[in-house]
Amino acid sequence: MTDSKYTAKNIKVLKGLEAVRKRPAMFIGGTTERGLHHLVYEVVDNSIDEALAGRCDRIVVTINTDGSCTVVDNGSGIPVDMHSEEKVSALQVVMTILHAGGKFDNKSYKVSGGLHGVGVSVTNALSKWCEVEVYRGGNVYRQRYERGIPVTDVDKVGRTSKTGTKTTFLPDPEIFEVIEFSFEYLSVRLREMAFLNKGIRILLEDQNTGKKHNFQYEGGIISFVQFLNENKKALFPEPIYINGEKNGTEFEVSIQYNEGFQELIYSFANNINTIEGGTHLSGFKSALTRVVNTYIKNANGFKNEKVAPAGSDIREGITAVISVKLPEPQFEGQTKTKLQNSEIEGIVNSIVYEKLMEYFEEHPQEAKNISLKAILGARSREAARKARELTRRKSVLESGTLPGKLADCSIQDPSQTEIFLVEGDSAGGSAKMGRDRTFQAILPLWGKMLNTEKARIDKVLNNEKIQPIILALGAGIGDEFDVTKLRYNKIIIMSDADVDGQHIATLLLTFFFRYMRPLVEYGHVYVAKPPLFLVKKGKSKRYAYSIPERDKTINELGSIGISVQRYKGLGEMNADQLWETTLDPEKRILTAVKIDDAIEADRMFTILMGDEVEPRREFIETNAKYVEVDV
Repeated sequence: MTDSKYTAKNIKVLKGLEAVRKRPAMFIGGTTERGLHHLVYEVVDNSIDEALAGRCDRIVVTINTDGSCTVVDNGSGIPVDMHSEEKVSALQVVMTILHAGGKFDNKSYKVSGGLHGVGVSVTNALSKWCEVEVYRGGNVYRQRYERGIPVTDVDKVGRTSKTGTKTTFLPDPEIFEVIEFSFEYLSVRLREMAFLNKGIRILLEDQNTGKKHNFQYEGGIISFVQFLNENKKALFPEPIYINGEKNGTEFEVSIQYNEGFQELIYSFANNINTIEGGTHLSGFKSALTRVVNTYIKNANGFKNEKVAPAGSDIREGITAVISVKLPEPQFEGQTKTKLQNSEIEGIVNSIVYEKLMEYFEEHPQEAKNISLKAILGARSREAARKARELTRRKSVLESGTLPGKLADCSIQDPSQTEIFLVEGDSAGGSAKMGRDRTFQAILPLWGKMLNTEKARIDKVLNNEKIQPIILALGAGIGDEFDVTKLRYNKIIIMSDADVDGQHIATLLLTFFFRYMRPLVEYGHVYVAKPPLFLVKKGKSKRYAYSIPERDKTINELGSIGISVQRYKGLGEMNADQLWETTLDPEKRILTAVKIDDAIEADRMFTILMGDEVEPRREFIETNAKYVEVDV
């Protein structure tokens, strides 16, 4: 017990934007790369809201050389006149007061993404400094803030014929772990915004690198689906497009199937990427399932089919973009990853069911192709169910429920352990001898790995090269994958530094991305980088991981008395060499596998491992100069 008393003095009141600086993760989802870029999105969202209101068609985002970011639009400009209640300029109110904005009365903006009214004020609060220029009524107005606090008045600084708002801000290094903006990271969100808002132009420039993007898509989400399916074999050339409006809610979806087996659906609410879905997504899925099953039931060619397609079967090979715009969206949290409005499910369900049934009646061949693919998916699911049962039975029969070739570690706490997927039995043997068996597990891989980009899940489950990986990781596969059951915190791919080794690594990454994606999303997957050379002179020895590094090492040690050993594969390294170069956590080089852009990652795996040869050839010809491979 303690004698300290809990009194009114212990109650702390955070005024203004203090709460944002005290608990930034509540407002932007964290203080790492994700939270940093959320600052930009909040400002851009305001410009997009202007576009939705018909007052803006151009947004320019610039990463500046001093580390700041500028967002300029040609909207109507934030009002600068005196706010009747706060007795300061409306601009200052918007920039410094939480839950202040033009989006609560449904008059200024019919729909908006920045619903909560905390967006741009949060960006201001978490910036070392922020400066806003407003072009409105023929004048230029400016105000500057430092860590959310105004340091100047709203000053009239010039005349102009244009309208709009320019916001420049520098993220606060006291808040963020990362303060450098990523051109690629920003590209993801801005590209989505351009697809979702037909005709709007969004320009992105990084003044540090000279990189530029000009996003503008007249086809809207139809162009989005075509972009996603660009390197895949589509079942029909033109995407399906459905739209409708009910009770002030606007809905649109574009659908196109391809010959692959992956389900790719992106859902948005008021331009916000609802990565966890919500009522609009569930309404779409249930309607799609009803339409296809109704067609199969009534079509002559499918009446003898014994296996009824489930929703997952019907969505096999689908690429779809769903966008709903509604006056008062309810999201889970400020970062808005899931739409909760219960009425939206029924609205979307009824629109999709009615109009997709019409499409099936008017396009019988497309309807037949989609239904046949769903039936094949159902047959595959049934085969996969049997394969899962077989896998589970095998896991019980084999040594301690684990594959026989696995050399497991002694620690049971998954957060402390790691597993190396090692190419070849020879290297696997050296790795088993060289490892620290308390926390490092070794699973040797052998033979040619299955290309899971071209395989249904039943083929994956039945593959003798992949089964041991599934069993060793212990978290399941596909829809049944549960990352909380993962037996190791780090999954490290350790293959030879040659063309075959890189191919094996790519096959494994394809498998993880397609069937165990949370492994990559939650940062569990790594690729080890073994050395290419051992350079010796007398008792001195150094490892080199590239040809330039080898040459530099030789120059530093001097050419006389030098011996250079080239490792053609991991199998040529003995146990102690493998430990000090590739296994030892203090010395090894690991590359973390991340997904900054899920759309681009999907496109890349399709290019590298899919059926289309021409995109792969073009990619190799374009990027070969950047790759160094030991052959």
